[in-house]
Amino acid sequence: MRAEQLEYVAAIARLGSFRSAAEELHISQPALSATVRNLERELGVDLLDRHRSGAKVSDEGRELLPHIVNVLDAVDVLRRAADGHHQTSRMVRVGTVNAGTVPLLTPTIRAFRDTHPETQVEIVGAQEALIHRALSEGSLDLGLLTCLADDDMPTELETTRLLTGRAVVCIRSDSPLTRLEAIGITDLLSVPLIVMRAGYLMHRPLHRLLGAETPSVSYSTDGAEMGKLMVAEGLGATILPDFSVIDDPLERAGEITWRPLRDDATEVWLVLRRPRSGSHPRAARNLHRMFVERARTLDLARAGRERPGRPAPHAPGPEPTRGRQ
Repeated sequence: MRAEQLEYVAAIARLGSFRSAAEELHISQPALSATVRNLERELGVDLLDRHRSGAKVSDEGRELLPHIVNVLDAVDVLRRAADGHHQTSRMVRVGTVNAGTVPLLTPTIRAFRDTHPETQVEIVGAQEALIHRALSEGSLDLGLLTCLADDDMPTELETTRLLTGRAVVCIRSDSPLTRLEAIGITDLLSVPLIVMRAGYLMHRPLHRLLGAETPSVSYSTDGAEMGKLMVAEGLGATILPDFSVIDDPLERAGEITWRPLRDDATEVWLVLRRPRSGSHPRAARNLHRMFVERARTLDLARAGRERPGRPAPHAPGPEPTRGRQ
């Protein structure tokens, strides 16, 4: 039995329908219904009477509802006490796929440490699936990840979009490809390719882009940071989100640059995720807010920059994103 299951039942009882409760809780109706069914099976009691026009508390549920409310009140007291205990000194753990390390993650952590000097921050690099699992299990507080615009969002996690960009070709600054305004498939296949391993987001758009084509020489690596280092060393080109390359130290130093892909509109999001249920410690909430504020600053900076060969940024601004139903 989990506290969120009790919270769901209380919300349905208060609002009178699964649809209204799902909207308030920002989860899909099927997920809400399945969670309540699991609780009913565990208790051996039908807590709700379901009908076409909505749902109401059953006779058995009416007897148990005061106990549910008491448990939720006790959980709320515990959360507030724990939050007060941890607000000045605790460990905040952030999982990241590294695509947003520069210029988002590092400046945000620096600003956070200035205002929370007693709070340690642990940055954990991992693949998306491992970050999602750690968030669900509570071993991570926040997850900084990339996703494609048409990906389904995990319903058990709250997703906030930070940056919106395009998949671009990251190349060494002296590469022959720099003379092109945009790079097509034929151009891409003329140089060695550095491919992200399966499990990293940019593995998918590259393989979708190439289709049946096979590069003559390729390398594989983990994550954007190593990919950019390999490009800087002259090993080839790689596909990355534009926000992962723009203002990277290697780009500012003139070691790497980028060009848009020709006839490709792949939209990539940098998102921040945290568990949807439960109470978030104050330090984690503050760090979440600072990520959002830093992303908004970057959006404004990107919108004000116009450089040759760079597509206009697509930046609708940070917003919570619901799971797709």
